[in-house]
Amino acid sequence: MSQRHSDSSLEEKLLEYRFHSELRLDAKGNPASRLPMVRDSLQAGDNAAFQLDTSVSPPLSPKDKEPRAVVLSTQSPAARKMGTQQLIPRSLAVSSKAKTPARHQSFGAAVLSKEAARRDPRLVFAPSFSLDDMDVDTGPEGALRRNLRNQSYRAAMKGLGAPGRERGPIQLSPKLQALAEETSPPSARCPAKNKRTLGRKRAHKGSFKDDPGFYQEIRERGLNTSHESDDDLLDEPSSPDGTGKADAPIVVKSYRPAQVTWSQLPEVVESGLLDKLPAEERKRQEAIFEILTSEFSYQHSLGILVAEFLQSRELRATMTQTEHHHLFSNILDVLSASQRFFEALEQRHKAEVCVEDISDILEEHAEKHFHPYVAYCSNEVYQQRALQRLTNSNTAFHEALKEIEKRPACGGLPMISFLILPMQRVTRLPLLTDTLCLKSQGHPERYKAASRALKAISKLVKQCNEGAHKMERTEQMYTLHTQLDFSKVKSLPLISASRWLLKRGELFVVEETGLFRKLASRPTCYLFLFNDVLVVTKKKSEDSFMVQDYAQVDHIRVQKMEPSDPSLLGGGGSRSSSVPHPFQVTLLRNSEGRQEQILLSSDSASDRARWITALTHRERQGQGPTNKGDLRQVEITKAYLAKQADEITLQQADVVLVLEQEDGWFYGERLRDGEMGWFPEDFARCITSRVAVEGNVRRMERLRVETDV
Repeated sequence: MSQRHSDSSLEEKLLEYRFHSELRLDAKGNPASRLPMVRDSLQAGDNAAFQLDTSVSPPLSPKDKEPRAVVLSTQSPAARKMGTQQLIPRSLAVSSKAKTPARHQSFGAAVLSKEAARRDPRLVFAPSFSLDDMDVDTGPEGALRRNLRNQSYRAAMKGLGAPGRERGPIQLSPKLQALAEETSPPSARCPAKNKRTLGRKRAHKGSFKDDPGFYQEIRERGLNTSHESDDDLLDEPSSPDGTGKADAPIVVKSYRPAQVTWSQLPEVVESGLLDKLPAEERKRQEAIFEILTSEFSYQHSLGILVAEFLQSRELRATMTQTEHHHLFSNILDVLSASQRFFEALEQRHKAEVCVEDISDILEEHAEKHFHPYVAYCSNEVYQQRALQRLTNSNTAFHEALKEIEKRPACGGLPMISFLILPMQRVTRLPLLTDTLCLKSQGHPERYKAASRALKAISKLVKQCNEGAHKMERTEQMYTLHTQLDFSKVKSLPLISASRWLLKRGELFVVEETGLFRKLASRPTCYLFLFNDVLVVTKKKSEDSFMVQDYAQVDHIRVQKMEPSDPSLLGGGGSRSSSVPHPFQVTLLRNSEGRQEQILLSSDSASDRARWITALTHRERQGQGPTNKGDLRQVEITKAYLAKQADEITLQQADVVLVLEQEDGWFYGERLRDGEMGWFPEDFARCITSRVAVEGNVRRMERLRVETDV
């Protein structure tokens, strides 16, 4: 009983100290000295609590057990004169509606009001508070002073100790720290497993057309690296502690899944199909419905591109007709193809709640109606160049574009994200169709139909890639032909349909021997590496290069070197110290039929690795690992646009097999089409799920087989 009485008395003292601190009163309830009185009415003699006093508030004494009467500002004579709407400190106010602590309020404040009310009914009407609102510290003998933030009431109370005990500095125990925390965040389970009711008992109100969203922000479940949708994970029991598997597939946080699933449709819930259909069939229906809803979202975003950008008079007035065509190409034809495709899918969906199949629709449109995609993707190089030129050199275009992108209809997304939508969609369709194949394995006829659709769509993607590469390479070779001067060596017919650029760049020349003494006046050379020939030049200007020599790629040997190698040390320690990342290139047969050597140095280890990889690409062909399941796999977390010829452009959610890693860069093979290139590590996240890794390898093999057939 004495302990409870002591605790109650201590709480009362803290309450008293709280109000004295806020109102700046001394121990007798009078205002402290050196505080100017804001209003003359507060000096009235009818309220003794507001008499000036020069005394300083002494520390709390255990003997002082009787609570003192406190006059709130709302009960003061000044408040009565001004009415009920008087400004008072926020910390002294309490809302009559709040029965639980607000999110910003510390947990200790809620504990105070409950425990104090239980121990002493007189404290029920005292306003609840938290020492979070104050700056409180403890001085000698446990006395409270200012300037310690974010300590809860319970922590301060425990630090004081029981009356009569020896007091020391406040030491917070782990339990007390936990009391001051806010509501704990949700467990770090797999995001899909948190949705235990997805598609089961909850029906979605309205149509999937009500909120199409932006296709740029949607990640289809069919792209999941472990071949599992959110619905697949419903059948798996969650772990008792609420944590997911350690190797759960990673999630690209920038994406959001489609908001509506097939199992949530009102007509599906009302029909009772969810209780009758086998799990595999329900998953197949989800895959079919996702192709439908994602196509609608894609079509919606294309419509924004047309309405807000293509048809903008302000934007069109800032460019020529040719620039306008290069920028938007045949996007109207692509939109029309998407509309026809969606109408066919929607008609099948409306005809039957449980769709029999859509593989025939996929196959027909891929073979007969999706040819506008090939033309649009082939124009990509002109599109990117036109956009870059207009943005950098056309102020009127830049200003008009900024104003359009600010419109609510655009959702704060840049125009480039709308322009790349067709490339994005056409590369996702094979993965979505492959998911449909997986969900149809239990039915031989449906599986065959889905496989035919996958073959047709994969062929379309291959045509799009080839069209884009062909246009880019043709224009690139024509440009380089005008920039390279072969006047000092035997001329080389540069333009060829089978030749393209792999890498270009400037390197330091460490050792000038033989033919390369010509470079002695300037210890650098500029290399152009094509798929079949290496051209060594001296840079004259940004768009002019003097050719020094060249050799066929088959007649090139490359050797990686280190600064400590004897060949570098033989030239003196100073030379080796100035060659951080050297490598040697040997031309077994140069333009004059002789052998030449050149010792080069790059600025970084990653640049040297990239040059060696590019120069030895012929040797690497067919020498990859036999089991690609042993390779590290990464998922792209944000889109990356290639800046050099040896880099690879990646979309969000792309999966890449990592072949090399050097100084913050990955060299890998893109799963969906086999394209290879370098990209920064910062744009990827490692896939740790073994199931996902093996599934990706199988998916890659299926896509390659369908493409090559």
